[in-house]
Amino acid sequence: MIPQGHEGQLAGSAEVGFGGPTATNAGAAFFFAFRSYVGKTAAIVQMEAQKLRHDPTELLMRAVQPALWLLVFGQVFAQLRAIPTGSQSYLSFLTPGILGQSVLFVAIFYGIAAIWERDLGIIHKFMATPTPRTVLVLGKALSAGIRALSQVVIIYIIAIALGVPLNWNPLALIGVVVIVFLGATLFSTFSLIIAALVRTRERFLGIGQLLTMPIFFASNAIYPIAIMPSWLQVIAKVNPLSYMVDALRQTIVTDGIGTYSLLIDFGILILFAADLVLIAGRLYPRLAR
Repeated sequence: MIPQGHEGQLAGSAEVGFGGPTATNAGAAFFFAFRSYVGKTAAIVQMEAQKLRHDPTELLMRAVQPALWLLVFGQVFAQLRAIPTGSQSYLSFLTPGILGQSVLFVAIFYGIAAIWERDLGIIHKFMATPTPRTVLVLGKALSAGIRALSQVVIIYIIAIALGVPLNWNPLALIGVVVIVFLGATLFSTFSLIIAALVRTRERFLGIGQLLTMPIFFASNAIYPIAIMPSWLQVIAKVNPLSYMVDALRQTIVTDGIGTYSLLIDFGILILFAADLVLIAGRLYPRLAR
């Protein structure tokens, strides 16, 4: 028998008794799901990084283009003083832009590897597993960031040789690494989206080459946005490479001056990267068709 007047108390006790474990179980389930997601992503990153270890010559080949831009283009235009860069030297202005360009070039053709994997049947095996599609996309995107880190080392070495004043503050160095990973994630997922839409190497190479140079030249990588014609300024302001270079410009060199705040730069890069990962995750299964 339940004494009168105590039914409400028992009902309340039952709600508390069941609510606590349920909330705890939900928290534990979220923790294990998150840990599983991170673990699977790390496995994809490790698998992709092993490919780089088997072919390190790619890193040396990637060093040629930034070296040419800084040693030839940069020094010639620094002598001409044709591009206004305020109080900083043109080489200091150009160095972050060439790093941004290098990250773009490393990441934008990442989709071609996905098409090769489709032709070899690897993607079909991935699709047969319960692995979330965004894990596959994010793992490949982060591995693009690892590849792009080699460009950071190369460009820092060239910049030191050219006498560019670099910012060696540990927070600035960490910022450079984060920016490079965000940029590589953004452009590699964009590349995967293109690969999922065209699904052939020939079409992808044509579109990739068509997009890469406009993205580079319609940014602030080699000249300030302020000297562009008005129509190009509009394009540059919606170009994510502009915000990546702007953030690098404030972290790599000691006299770097940015157009926007680092908060805006990071916010836009994170927003672009997150949206593209979700879109690429939805389109990734198309590669298996």
